[in-house]
Amino acid sequence: MVPTDEPPQGSSENTLDASVPAAPDGNPQVPHDSEPDADGDQVDGGSRIISAILLGISIVMASIIVTTGMDRSGSLIAASIRQTELALRAAAPPAPKPAPSAEFTTKYTLNTVGSPSEGPASAKVTLVEFSDFQCPYCARVTPTLRKIRANYGDDVRIVFKHLPLPIHPKAMAAHYASEAAHRQGKFWPFHNKIFVEQASMSDAKYREWAEELGLDMRQFSSDLTSAETKAKVDSDLQEARELGLRSTPSFFINGYLLKGAKPYSVFKERIDQELAKSR
Repeated sequence: MVPTDEPPQGSSENTLDASVPAAPDGNPQVPHDSEPDADGDQVDGGSRIISAILLGISIVMASIIVTTGMDRSGSLIAASIRQTELALRAAAPPAPKPAPSAEFTTKYTLNTVGSPSEGPASAKVTLVEFSDFQCPYCARVTPTLRKIRANYGDDVRIVFKHLPLPIHPKAMAAHYASEAAHRQGKFWPFHNKIFVEQASMSDAKYREWAEELGLDMRQFSSDLTSAETKAKVDSDLQEARELGLRSTPSFFINGYLLKGAKPYSVFKERIDQELAKSR
């Protein structure tokens, strides 16, 4: 079933995640790319130079028209415009350099104890996913992860970490339900149910899927609201904050960050690089 909040074309991740601290009123703070200037908006030196050049050229053009008449002023004005373009290029400040990316440059240490996983602990590559069950990008990348497991077998271990975003009101309950299923050894079938039927997410559906998977419903109901289940989800959220994660899905391949629902070819390139190191 297609997710109801299909992301914009060309995007590969949801932002404004649970790593954003809550404001005093309990609502998540919206992250900003940068802080405003302490003194408000300011005009830099380059802008002042450009303004002065434009003013000077305007005065020159007016003088040309007055002194030469309209017949000859056209060619002179064209030459003046060309000189203006060259002056503006020289006066313009250089374009800012893009901020360096942490992806595949910094190796992080992650805590995977107690987290749902597929593949042996001895695998040469461990792929950790921070995911949100209501995130359409996370649903989109799920078939890619299945393909990785099928093609790499025991060379790759996949670990799931909870990162429900505050912009997704149904996400938290789904993560509690999946953790309750995990306590009966059924995390991955439950995980697949949620993403296949993402548009149907509800408490009633979680219980229906738990019954279909043959879970002990008394235990499922108890684990759904237990302090241990909440603590596990909260622990993953805290780890995401410490890692500076701001979007889902976010992956760590042997500790190296890879953000977004990238195509299989991107994952393959990164995994092959890590496998080559172990040879």
